[in-house]
Parts: sequence; structure tokens; C-alpha cells
Amino acid sequence: MSAAVMRRICGVTCAISGTRSIHISPICAEQVMVDGLSLNYQVAGDGTKVALCLPGALGTIESDFAPQLKNLPNHGIKVVCWDPPGYGKSRPPPRNYTMDFLRNDATIAANMMKNLGYNKYSLLGWSDGGISAMMLAATFPQHVERMVLWGSNAYVAEEDVKIYNGIRDVNKWSERMRAPLEAVYGKEYFKAAWEGWVDILTKIFKEKDGDLCREDLAKISCPTLIVHGAKDPMVPLYHPHYLRDNIKNSQLIMMENGKHNIHLRFAEEFNKIISEFLHKDSSLA
Repeated sequence: MSAAVMRRICGVTCAISGTRSIHISPICAEQVMVDGLSLNYQVAGDGTKVALCLPGALGTIESDFAPQLKNLPNHGIKVVCWDPPGYGKSRPPPRNYTMDFLRNDATIAANMMKNLGYNKYSLLGWSDGGISAMMLAATFPQHVERMVLWGSNAYVAEEDVKIYNGIRDVNKWSERMRAPLEAVYGKEYFKAAWEGWVDILTKIFKEKDGDLCREDLAKISCPTLIVHGAKDPMVPLYHPHYLRDNIKNSQLIMMENGKHNIHLRFAEEFNKIISEFLHKDSSLA
């Protein structure tokens, strides 16, 4: 794989120019016990609208949602972010990649919000976090007001497996791409966690016909906004269209120059879009 392709694809998971980067948030991280797990989370703002942010693969609060933590509170939104089990500061224990790891995340996230005292909230899900968001919205509809998804998919296709396996070997990544995630996880944990992520999705493709949450889509009742970068190298265009066609009361916005990290690369525009959506009168969907 050429260096240019590695930059284009790996950039969606590594902190290089315009993609993920580690920011130090002014909000102090806290820990909460949920289902026997110590989870790291942050809260920013005191708005009347509450939004839970769910990060992507190996994502953390600081790497995935710094612009949202900083700016969405200015739009009357209280932002809650977490490190999923086995990611970031929600360790130990290490990440456990079961066939239902994303569904487990959905349940744990819902229980975390309950423990924190939030009964009604919206979901902001990026990539893997969007998959868990769909599962959460389908399973706990009474708690979910609205949902925003980007860079997400309901199933794994053969083309997706090829993309994932093309970047499985982190030793082929440049030092600049590996360094930020190795700084968070250490070299060994990062390598094992990344390979585990690729391998479990490959296994889901082979053993479950790639199904992640197809059946959940019909159970989603909240207004849903799907935002997608037209140049996303990790999530081909058939995925956002499938979500739009199978989630009722949903709409799709394409960002023509966006890749996988539209909320980071085009943070101001993205935050404006989701802020307007979250504040929209529910009677108008």
C-alpha cells in the first residue's frame, strides 16, 4: 500500500493533519462505576439539551470530541462524553472484542447515563460509536430524544473487510500516524487492540453475514440526522444511504469535501448543523 493511501485511510484513525489529535480539555475527567466497570467521562456545559457523544474505534474523549466539548455548550447543549470500556482511561480491564461488543457498549452507555441522572438525551455517534448509538436508540427509545450519526454503518460488506485488513498491520503505518495512539495505549496494547478490532469485524462478516444492527433500524423512533463525508475512505457511500432508507424519520446531509473525520476537520460547520438539529422542534421532526 502506498504512503499516500496509508495517509488517506489511516488518517481516519490516527492523529495526523486534520484528523484525530489529542487535545487537553479544560473539563476535568471523572470516573463512574457501571456494571462493575470504572468508566471515564466528561461533562461540559449546562444547557437544557443533553447529548451523549460515542467515539469510534480506539477513540477517546480527547481524541474524538474536543471541538464538540469546547463549542456545543455555547449553543445550549450539555455534552457528555465517555471512553468506552477498554478504551482511553476506561481501563483496566482491556477491550474485550466479542461478537456483541458494540451492543454491550450501547447497554453500558445507557446504564451510565441512568447512573449519572440523565433520563432523556440525544446521541452523537461517530463510526463505531454510531453503531452503538443505533443499538441504544432501538433498545432504549424512551430515553433518546434525537440522534446524529456520521461515518457509521449497519453491516459489514466485503469491500469494508478489504479496507480494514488493508490497514491491520500497524507496523506499516508511519511513525507520525502511530505515535498519538501509542501515546495513549502503549505500543503493545495499541497493536493488539487495533488487530482485535479488524479481526472481530472480519469474523462478523464471515459468521453473521456482516450484520451489526440491521434489525435495530426499524425499531429506531427518534428523529435521526445522518451526516456523511462524500470522500470517506473508511465508510463507502452505500452505508449512509442504507441508513437513510431504513431508519424512519431520518435525513441525510452530505459534506462534499468531507472524509471520515468531518466533525474534526469541519468542526464549525458540523457543530452548527447538529446544534440546529438538536434544537429543532420535535413536532417538526
